[in-house]
Amino acid sequence: MPIATASPLRALRHRSFRIFYGGQFLSLIGSWMQTVATSWLVYRLTGSALLLGVTTAAQQFPMLFVGPLAGVWADRVNRRRLLVVTQGLAAVQATALTVLTFTGTIQVEHVITLAVFLGVLIALETPTRQAFLLEMVEREDLPNAIALQSMLFQSARFVGPSIAGLMLAAVGEAWCFLVNAVSYLIIVVTYIVIPTRVHSMPPGRTQWWRDLASGFRYAFGFLGTRRILLLLAAVGAFTAPWSSLMPIFAGEILGGDSRTLGFLIGAVGLGALAGTAFLAMRTTVRGLGRVVCFSSVTAGLALACFSLSPTLWASLALLPFFGFGLVATAAASNTILQTVADEDKRGRIIGMYVMTFLGIAPIGNFIAGAAAERFGAQATLLVCGLLVAGAGICFALGRSGWARSVRPVYSERGIPER
Repeated sequence: MPIATASPLRALRHRSFRIFYGGQFLSLIGSWMQTVATSWLVYRLTGSALLLGVTTAAQQFPMLFVGPLAGVWADRVNRRRLLVVTQGLAAVQATALTVLTFTGTIQVEHVITLAVFLGVLIALETPTRQAFLLEMVEREDLPNAIALQSMLFQSARFVGPSIAGLMLAAVGEAWCFLVNAVSYLIIVVTYIVIPTRVHSMPPGRTQWWRDLASGFRYAFGFLGTRRILLLLAAVGAFTAPWSSLMPIFAGEILGGDSRTLGFLIGAVGLGALAGTAFLAMRTTVRGLGRVVCFSSVTAGLALACFSLSPTLWASLALLPFFGFGLVATAAASNTILQTVADEDKRGRIIGMYVMTFLGIAPIGNFIAGAAAERFGAQATLLVCGLLVAGAGICFALGRSGWARSVRPVYSERGIPER
């Protein structure tokens, strides 16, 4: 039965997107299993909050510098080929972790080095994959495709850590790494076989650094994108520490084990899944500015309350609100940025999104790791949550001016903002 154009699943009426969706889901489950296993491995080897933050920052730090460059390349090269290469190299990274862990020779410096390598690959892959969506779906289905892809990511966030928690307790970290290596091979095959529209290269291309400079001017010279990117930078920096500090909450504060860690991360994923479902039900980008205001404040307050939670059950009740707010902020902002972007600058806008939301995270992780060593994980997350809520309030206070700036762009594209 055909999927209606107003359906929350309307992007799935495109066969290419359906194939991509299935392959990406399996790959993301493997990625989340490796993320949880890596955190637990570092915690088991070192017991250090600082090194947990350093390891997470090592993977995210390349996005700060490579993200904008990757956006330029996504506008200039064959996106399918770049995705196949990056995912193939990610399979090599996961295989290296598997071998080192199985042989018992793994050291924290190996984990950090491989995390940097993976971070470069993710920084290259993310804007390219986002720009690749328009080669699988029509422009009118792009907001729904973004929401469904975010829902996919959050579904995997819920499933992957839960599986990882059980596997860590039963067979150890190496098997999680092995599953992820296989899952990367699945997405490589997916990219090779899916039929797509040909991405037309811009004629008379300039030097890459001129494209990079014009991307910065385009993104930060317009109030409508500048304020979104600045909010994303604050949210990215001060929500990032939750994942790197979660092993401390699971093991020391709540008195649990690797399964507790899986449940906590899964609770965030459950709320994030609800957030993406909420966005997928929307049929227009109108009102997303209000969603960004509400969701960013919600994420900050929920994170602050979780930091003070005395029991596992209270934590599991609070973390879904954090997950909802975080993913709704990120996905709604991503949709706004891609909606207002000119077609020939789409990759660069996504690169700026990667830089501000994901690339800034290592700074937050490093500061939070050092602060947790000195002041404790609970006090650190409390301050982080309050800062996120404050950033959301600041955006809300200036929302009317922001809405006036994007209204003409929405009207030009036939989607006037209320």
